[in-house]
Amino acid sequence: MWVFLWILWFFLLFRVFGDLFRDDSVSGGGKAGWSIFLILVPFLGVIVYLIARGKGMGAREIQRSMDAEQEMRSYIQQAAGSTDGGSAGHVDALARLAELKKNGDLTEEEYQSAKRKVLA
Repeated sequence: MWVFLWILWFFLLFRVFGDLFRDDSVSGGGKAGWSIFLILVPFLGVIVYLIARGKGMGAREIQRSMDAEQEMRSYIQQAAGSTDGGSAGHVDALARLAELKKNGDLTEEEYQSAKRKVLA
């Protein structure tokens, strides 16, 4: 049980550091201050971080995911639009593929293979 709790704490610590350094709303000084606090007093630092900023961690993660999906969709539309002839069909096919991958119906390898076939 102690090993599980130790691993859980490390997972939480890495998650907190990841959230801290991905958040653009925190200044460099704020990131440095949180980092020093988390390194010097790690157990207390993680607990304080979760109390102070934990509510926004999920919202920031969802926003990053939505931004990445939007960038992927715009890239697919741009790439499909630059091909010659029948680009509307390519866009629809790529959008369907992206939706299937998002829902977990396609693996990454299946998605890449199908995407190459559509763009060929």
